[in-house]
Amino acid sequence: MNQNNLLAILRENRFMQTQQQVTDFENTLAEIADNPDEQNLSAYHLVLDNQCQHPEVMFSLIHFLESFETEEQITSFIKVVPQLMIDASEWTRIIHDRILNDDLSCQVYQKLLHSANLNTPHFLYHLLEESIVNKLKIK
Repeated sequence: MNQNNLLAILRENRFMQTQQQVTDFENTLAEIADNPDEQNLSAYHLVLDNQCQHPEVMFSLIHFLESFETEEQITSFIKVVPQLMIDASEWTRIIHDRILNDDLSCQVYQKLLHSANLNTPHFLYHLLEESIVNKLKIK
């Protein structure tokens, strides 16, 4: 099955309100993970949703996102943060915190957020960058 169809299945089942939706989500994510496409990394992030009934299953998507090269994953995350905050603010916070808890990822994140703020300023980018600076001061 092609990536667009697989992404559509993930989106359709992201709320996981039934056991069938959970199963379909897990199976589809496993199929995507067998042949990941970095071109769809931003779209994979946008599957996250606060309305998910089984967050432990949604965490498998977080782990999948983290399987990509650090800079690619963080670049895609930054690109979609403004949109992701609408339906997945909790998942956005989780990803943000997980990045901050890894020194190498945190350095990459700071560099990429700074660049994003210079190229396409957004108040969310500014807030995220400030949180990195505050975390680094605490260390």
